[in-house]
Amino acid sequence: MDPSALIPVSDTIPTEWGWFYFFLLLTFIMHLLLMNSMLGMGIMALVKHIKSGDKHCPVCKDISLKLPYTIAFTINFGVAPFLFLQVLYSQFIYTSSVLMGMYWLPVIALLLIFYYSAYIYDFKYDTLSRLKLLFLAVTVIFGLIIAFLFTNNMTLMLNPEKWTGYFENRSGTMLNLGDPTLIPRYLHFVLASIAVGGLATAIIWRFKKDPRATEYIREGLSWFSYATLVQVAVGVWFLISLPTDIMLLFMGGSALHTAIFLVALAGAGFSLFFGFKEMLWPTTAALLGTVVFMVLVRDLVRQAYLAPYFHPRDLEVVPQYSPLYFFIVFLVLGLAVVFYMLKLAFEAKREA
Repeated sequence: MDPSALIPVSDTIPTEWGWFYFFLLLTFIMHLLLMNSMLGMGIMALVKHIKSGDKHCPVCKDISLKLPYTIAFTINFGVAPFLFLQVLYSQFIYTSSVLMGMYWLPVIALLLIFYYSAYIYDFKYDTLSRLKLLFLAVTVIFGLIIAFLFTNNMTLMLNPEKWTGYFENRSGTMLNLGDPTLIPRYLHFVLASIAVGGLATAIIWRFKKDPRATEYIREGLSWFSYATLVQVAVGVWFLISLPTDIMLLFMGGSALHTAIFLVALAGAGFSLFFGFKEMLWPTTAALLGTVVFMVLVRDLVRQAYLAPYFHPRDLEVVPQYSPLYFFIVFLVLGLAVVFYMLKLAFEAKREA
């Protein structure tokens, strides 16, 4: 059966696709950094609890205070890129979501458990004793499960030829487990979270007036460096697991694809160099640059997968510019309010 026959007709869009593409990448980068920091710090705290038992853990205590609002920021900043993805690739993401619907719909319930467990870990940290390990473990495990389901959906939408499996499984329980890119892609995300979580911890302790700050900055940079080192190896695995024609685009087959990939690879190299040298701000700058170019690589992979069927430039434009103007205005205002709230929070904490 021709897989293209299973792809629904695309919707029209109110303005040129490039605007949606730009905001998809911009908001996804913001979401990715928050998401990685949140999950990575949770994994760090869980490991430290397991290793230290019920001993006092200043880093864990600090992470417990950060988890609830980093989760809130992650979820809220995740809405925008998912909506832009739906605008540009609606016929693909809606179909894959339906095919795995029995797993996709419970994500909301998983998020609620994930969120409430993090709140209990925070608010009851000093009274839970060993039970705080349980609630943190629930938070981390559910976070990893949600990430796995998202990875399944993001890969299933790229493979319309696998949608024919619906005719053998109409129960909404399709997963993309046979895809050779699924596991390396997922592990690449988890390792990125550990790395960014370590760096976020180092940055947080950089601003603390605490005699142990230097120790914890070094520890955070160590988590970042070793996780990034393993991530590079998993990234190679991910690259060679791609279909040959797509992999070759990044190996000299396309000047654009290869250039962006090499810049991202160089950024990872600089991140490792500065991380092992314990140079916090150069490491942070290198990481931010790497994330930007890795997100571009990720999007080029998606476009290459869907090239036989579709490109966002094919979408029909029915001009209606006011929603775009409103979005830009409220995005700027929203970011200003967030930064102002954070400024007030830091000032209040400093005074306290």
